Amino acid sequence: MVLIPGAGRANGLIAALGLGLREHVAIVGGGGKTSLCFALANELMVAGKMVITTTTTKVWRTEADRAPCVIFCPSGSPGFNRLKEGLREKGHVFVAQRLLDSGKVEGIGPETADVFFQNHDIDHVIVEADGAAGKPLKAPAPHEPVIPSSTTLVIAMMGLEAMGMPLDPGLVFRLGLFRELAGIDEGDTVTPTALARIFQSPGGLFKGTPQHARRVVFLNKSDRLHSDQDADDLARRLLRPSKRPIERVVIGSLLKNTCRVRITGD
Repeated sequence: MVLIPGAGRANGLIAALGLGLREHVAIVGGGGKTSLCFALANELMVAGKMVITTTTTKVWRTEADRAPCVIFCPSGSPGFNRLKEGLREKGHVFVAQRLLDSGKVEGIGPETADVFFQNHDIDHVIVEADGAAGKPLKAPAPHEPVIPSSTTLVIAMMGLEAMGMPLDPGLVFRLGLFRELAGIDEGDTVTPTALARIFQSPGGLFKGTPQHARRVVFLNKSDRLHSDQDADDLARRLLRPSKRPIERVVIGSLLKNTCRVRITGD
């Protein structure tokens, strides 16, 4: 995975996302949150870090099983001895409350994620903080995203296969809210200008981000673009100075294991 330009040359998601020694990461938006969650967790685990992945919403059990160890905690928080044993043996544990009849697992409360991060034996907590029904674009409902208060880094995602396409329900989760935030109607072209509003609006993807948390955008599925021009245009718009600045924009493909980084001043 080669990173160009702005952050120099480096390898891996840890470098691309600018992770510090300890991070509480919340991932929001659409277009590959679960894939990013587990790809990042695996890279951290290989680097010798103790990692918890979890969700404050729901994910399919098959997705939770991508972690080497899954722990259910019906009471809301597992005993730390059990959790530490799983981390010691596997290095990466997915934590959830219970398995639902739907085949999904119910996530934990944001307060529980905060408790995990307060334990300094745990290096990184990675939380999938909303859902997108598998679509590349979304707008958050009033009750979402559910971002824990100790979150240090929020990563907002979208799938680049939507860029330049006519807006339709197949591309967007919560189409009505998306139209309102983006300022476009069904059938209109999904442009960088419209997408920038989804990230930058107070009611957009970074809604509920703690004041102290850094903001990063991950534009996934760059392999689905005919040209990088629109993605670069969107990145430039997102990196413009603002009261709540976005630290960096990662343009890449989790499937192809490639990305490049744009930072302020590129």
